[in-house]
Amino acid sequence: MKTFRHTILLIAIAVSPAVAQTTSPPHHAAHHGSSAHAAYQKFQDLKWEKLIPEEGAGSPEITFLHVDPKSGATQLIIRTPKNYHVPRHWHTANETHTVISGAFIMEDDGGKREELGPGSFNYMPARMVHQAWTKPDQGALVFITVDGPWDLNLMDGPTKKLPPTNYEEFTR
Repeated sequence: MKTFRHTILLIAIAVSPAVAQTTSPPHHAAHHGSSAHAAYQKFQDLKWEKLIPEEGAGSPEITFLHVDPKSGATQLIIRTPKNYHVPRHWHTANETHTVISGAFIMEDDGGKREELGPGSFNYMPARMVHQAWTKPDQGALVFITVDGPWDLNLMDGPTKKLPPTNYEEFTR
């Protein structure tokens, strides 16, 4: 009987790698309800738009990389010129920043201020008011994710909400 159990165990061990190799992975969309295609974009092909057009050449620029059609979760990049102040604002969704190049100095309304260099990361909970700066001699390139639709709600000034026009291309 002991030999029979060992034989069955050895067969199960021998067969399981073959089964694992022939079993296809679960379909991502079936589990998450999101689009079922991969997305690839080369940096040189990105479409940039002025974030605040009335600032002209001094405006940060934004490009949207991907927007999930169901949840609105968004990945984007913002390039901010040198010596720029991003005014106090908040977003409806949780937001993360990963600095690709340059330095990005961030401050939340609690007064915590941190200088983030290339590869640095931060997380801002939904609706947390924050602001940022670039250094006088260098701008910053920042990869941003939000776990819902992207918006920019300014605390001060004439424009209270700024969804750039090319965001609409991804949400149709």
